[in-house]
Amino acid sequence: MTIGSRTAKKQTPRPTPRKIPAAMGQPATGHQERPGRGILLVLLSTLFLASSDVAAKHLSASLPALQIAWMRYATFTLIMISAFGATRGALTLRSRRPGLQLLRGLGMVGSAILFISSLGILPVADATAISFISPILVTGLSVPLLGERVGPRAWAAAFLGFAGVLVVLRPGQGAFQLGAVLPVLAALCWACALVATRRVAADDSAQTTMTYSALVGLVILTLLVPLVWTPPGAAQVLTGAFIGFASTTGHWLVAQAYRFADASRLAPISFAQIAAVSVVAYLVLGAVPDVWTWAGAGIIAGSAVVMAREGRRATSRPTAS
Repeated sequence: MTIGSRTAKKQTPRPTPRKIPAAMGQPATGHQERPGRGILLVLLSTLFLASSDVAAKHLSASLPALQIAWMRYATFTLIMISAFGATRGALTLRSRRPGLQLLRGLGMVGSAILFISSLGILPVADATAISFISPILVTGLSVPLLGERVGPRAWAAAFLGFAGVLVVLRPGQGAFQLGAVLPVLAALCWACALVATRRVAADDSAQTTMTYSALVGLVILTLLVPLVWTPPGAAQVLTGAFIGFASTTGHWLVAQAYRFADASRLAPISFAQIAAVSVVAYLVLGAVPDVWTWAGAGIIAGSAVVMAREGRRATSRPTAS
């Protein structure tokens, strides 16, 4: 290594380089400002996540939601084992916050079960649009659980987001069904998992968090799936494996994207998943979202963008000395 003219500068030891890939569920800590690359990665992730959701919608016509979720988590766990290896995988189970890791895992698997269950009732574009209220729910939960302060603009945006959900669901109309609240509950579980992620991020590595997510979900679903097990055919097994592969890859791409750009810049791009789901659903299922779905999705997206900007202002605001 060449040494510049600042010879008097004290050399401090650098952190140990990562020996395993960056986590597939959380942003890596090393940040490089390359927003173009981050945006491209998010756009690519929407194709994988949309394909996973549409495949789950297709499979929900023949298999129970619990079984589809089990296939997804089984594939997720196999990918984790392949990525980290048995030895490293065992090391990542050493958590400083095992209780919170368990709660986070429960929130994630609950979200998966509820969202996949909603696909048997709602068009996939509707369920996807509603699920994007999770950042709004995180804002509400961060006040009692994390002690964070939320400004009036953020609260106004949160209420606007809920209005967008009502536009999609249209309560009181013939299109509304009681089961349509399932994606709302799925978003609530996901929001709880995100809040737990904030709490454990300072104590555990991203690999530890991912390992707990995979194992907790697989154990829970393995205990529940015998209650509804339906012998799958070869095509159904392959579809279930594809769901797990596509969802894991999509989340990994999102994690990589956050290495290159801030959340406030990437959050609006993530709403491209609604458009991606609509295109894939049309190509595979022949489903076309109605105008209410697009209108509600636009309102939800706008509210989330406002909240992301407000969050960025809050974190960048200088503290009083």
